Amino acid sequence: MKYSIFSLARNALSGHKNWQPAWRSPDPKPEYDVIIVGGGGHGLATAYYLAKLHGITNVAVLEKGYLGSGNIGRNTTIIRSNYLLPGNNPFYEKSLQLWEGLEQDFNFNAMVSQRGVINLFHSDGQRDAYVRRGNAMRIHGVDAEIIDQHSLRDMLPFLNFDNGRFPIMGGLMQRRGGTVRHDAVAWGFARGADMRGVDVIQHCEVTGIKREKGRVVGVETSKGFIGCKKLGLAAAGNSTTVAKMAGLELPIESHVLQAFVSEGIKPWLDNVVTFGVGHFYISQSDKGGLVFGGDIDGYNSYAQRGNLPTVEHVVECGLAMIPSLSRARVLRSWGGIMDMSMDGSPIIDKTDIDNLYLNAGWCYGGFKATPASGWCFAHTIANDAPHELNSAMRLDRFRTGYVMDETAHGAQANLH
Repeated sequence: MKYSIFSLARNALSGHKNWQPAWRSPDPKPEYDVIIVGGGGHGLATAYYLAKLHGITNVAVLEKGYLGSGNIGRNTTIIRSNYLLPGNNPFYEKSLQLWEGLEQDFNFNAMVSQRGVINLFHSDGQRDAYVRRGNAMRIHGVDAEIIDQHSLRDMLPFLNFDNGRFPIMGGLMQRRGGTVRHDAVAWGFARGADMRGVDVIQHCEVTGIKREKGRVVGVETSKGFIGCKKLGLAAAGNSTTVAKMAGLELPIESHVLQAFVSEGIKPWLDNVVTFGVGHFYISQSDKGGLVFGGDIDGYNSYAQRGNLPTVEHVVECGLAMIPSLSRARVLRSWGGIMDMSMDGSPIIDKTDIDNLYLNAGWCYGGFKATPASGWCFAHTIANDAPHELNSAMRLDRFRTGYVMDETAHGAQANLH
């Protein structure tokens, strides 16, 4: 069913009793051309673009829980393309371009809100670094501008500009950045893929990967064996455990990243704002809640929950930037399992194992990359070769030394 003003009017006349399900709940077939392990944003986007752009519709997406139960529903919804390095900048700009037309593309309201992303800076050195980043963005045709303190005071008067330790001197702004409704992204891609013949199979956990003569031929699941000609892994924080089923060891650690939302308040924060000294980022949802987050918890875990010291750390950073946050009550929190690569950049590549493809290592950046990740992963699977946009995101870069260290922290996942 195509959503439109006309379908809304027709169903209003029938008491809204004739809406069709957004996607089917099929039983798995014995074999598929492509199986995608992971029904999060990246897995669903991959299936969508395989069907839409490459005509590969005999595809199954296997999700061990329900759609949206993983990181796609456990993040702070920020989208942006303010990256420095050549391997990252064009990729994330492609993603932002896809976000800008995504709702019309898959006929679903994902609530894309390009409200602007502002990264604050607090010293001369940090200002110079942001100027460099902004210049690199503009060279690639990406919008960027430096906002001085005077202009910031007019835009965000509640910031603690005169903080004794971390005075706010200005910020780097990307006006096309913003937020998107995370659950709606999963639902929209699932619906778009389903309409093109893809089987989205929920509550189907992969328990093993079968290989014959070195080639992947299918997966063992909680619903039985399912054969495939190609297998794509898009399992986020569970990437290492799933890849190990095929005998593949990944340079990835799994860490918990917490996010929080406050009670609803009146419209107050128009932009997405990040603290340049501590790791803190905040925006306001359409319901009025303040959505914010900070650092990973810093220890390996597969639990979708975090610890209290990190909560305290995040709140301290928030109050240093916006003292009036002390009057808002935190309503709830949640945790996502981050697949932290050793250089802080993702992996989209064909592996050394025949018929096995990998999408992993997204660290903090997985949500905003969702459309481009699926777009590039679908291209890689369909053509057995990476697209130019993900050509630097090869798995073998950790062996060859061609790493992409965007944040210049080195090979320490707990610092990314």
